[in-house]
Amino acid sequence: MTSLMASMPAGNKIIIPAASEAAVKTFKNHPSVARITRFIEPEGKADIGLFPQDPSYDWNRDFFGPLYIPEEGKTIEINLKNLPVYKRLLTEYEGNTVSTKGNQIYINGKLAKSYTFKQNYYWMMGDNRHNSIDARAWGFVPFNHVVGKPVFIWMSWNTNGKGFNKIRWDRVFTTVHADGERTSYFIPFLFLLAGWIGYSKWRKKKNATV
Repeated sequence: MTSLMASMPAGNKIIIPAASEAAVKTFKNHPSVARITRFIEPEGKADIGLFPQDPSYDWNRDFFGPLYIPEEGKTIEINLKNLPVYKRLLTEYEGNTVSTKGNQIYINGKLAKSYTFKQNYYWMMGDNRHNSIDARAWGFVPFNHVVGKPVFIWMSWNTNGKGFNKIRWDRVFTTVHADGERTSYFIPFLFLLAGWIGYSKWRKKKNATV
């Protein structure tokens, strides 16, 4: 995905921060689009503001990674090449001391060529791809930093939908699960809502006759 700027016949310009190849191909054939200019960071041009903020990594917004996201109990090789990616994780989140002597790495004073992670980690991405200060800036998020979890969807809005289809009805008032099918409580909600409306009208009429 990449950024693009579209020029309209009337002279107006719009910037789309992220677009797939398929989206670009479709959009450029739109009658309102006169020209599309794509903005892609050259591969190998480092963005020093991106994780791991190390000169040996030439990543940028359009060419980032590859990157392994650690899992609890998984073991990886530790070397001078990947140490900038995992050093903060090892010290701040896993409670180790890390030092180097020549080409050798020492964890807690012992020579180390591999490391087994104590917990799961996450890579948190913002929904505005080119304007989010997310994990690409500050790296991994350990599991013990995660507070709470989503359990219920009360509304799901489709910006590109039309009319009633702007609401994703199959997701409204459903539970959230990591796996398996969602459980919908939309019909019980409608009955509850109808009951509440009926009760409110009955109470209003009763108070009016007192």
